Amino acid sequence: MARVLMDNHFHLLLETPQTNLVAGMKWLLGVFSQGWNRARGRKGHVFQGRYKAVPVSGSDADQHYFRIVADYIHLNPARAGLAGGLHGELADYRWSSLARYARGTGPKWLEIDRVLQSFELAKDSRGRRAYVAWLEARAEEGGKIGEKSQAAMKRGWYLGEDTFKDQLLGLMEKLKGGQRTRPRKGTAESWRDHGAKDAEDLISRYAPELGLPTSSQELEALRKGDERKALLAGLLASKTAVSREWLGQGPGMGHPGSVSRMLGEVKRNKKL
Repeated sequence: MARVLMDNHFHLLLETPQTNLVAGMKWLLGVFSQGWNRARGRKGHVFQGRYKAVPVSGSDADQHYFRIVADYIHLNPARAGLAGGLHGELADYRWSSLARYARGTGPKWLEIDRVLQSFELAKDSRGRRAYVAWLEARAEEGGKIGEKSQAAMKRGWYLGEDTFKDQLLGLMEKLKGGQRTRPRKGTAESWRDHGAKDAEDLISRYAPELGLPTSSQELEALRKGDERKALLAGLLASKTAVSREWLGQGPGMGHPGSVSRMLGEVKRNKKL
């Protein structure tokens, strides 16, 4: 929905159909770190400490906070003096999703309409132009957000009204009790793990190239230590957010501990 990469940090506004943010962020940060280190011939951590996640209310009756976060993210380059006003167009900052809003193009996962809807703007070129113009005008003033918005951003562990806080606390209680909560109705692919779907797509694409079958039953029938299966599992681990448990069952790699050892061996041998 919104993203920006700055000199020493980044911001994301995203929505997860399932409670898999931890797995998704682990994959994102891990893959980025691997690519960063590989390109620079270095090792070790790229990011310092754990990321901070703040739930934001996005309900139709409580979209004020959603708008605050979208603006805060897109105006980051202006506040840092990197774009906007005397520093050029805010939408020209290449490491921001605002450029995609201006052009109306982008990857499938960038949900532009969601932000436009929160501002009650048309989900077309007129709405996009109005949103970009709104931000460009604010960028000329340094990209500051109002005092009330600043107070809301700093208030605590969530962004929303008290009813939203009560909903979150209720969900936490259910999770503590071992109950899994259902995703919100109407969410695309809400009953499927997106990491698993991506992994299945990759299996269909790359398994034949390795001389492997594509069905989980046929993969499981093969020897667990099959080098081709190890290479396939390494590919899935690097390109998706599936867990070691899924890799043990999907391609039939066995116990999660065995999967971890095998992935480590593949990585050491640099076969991927």
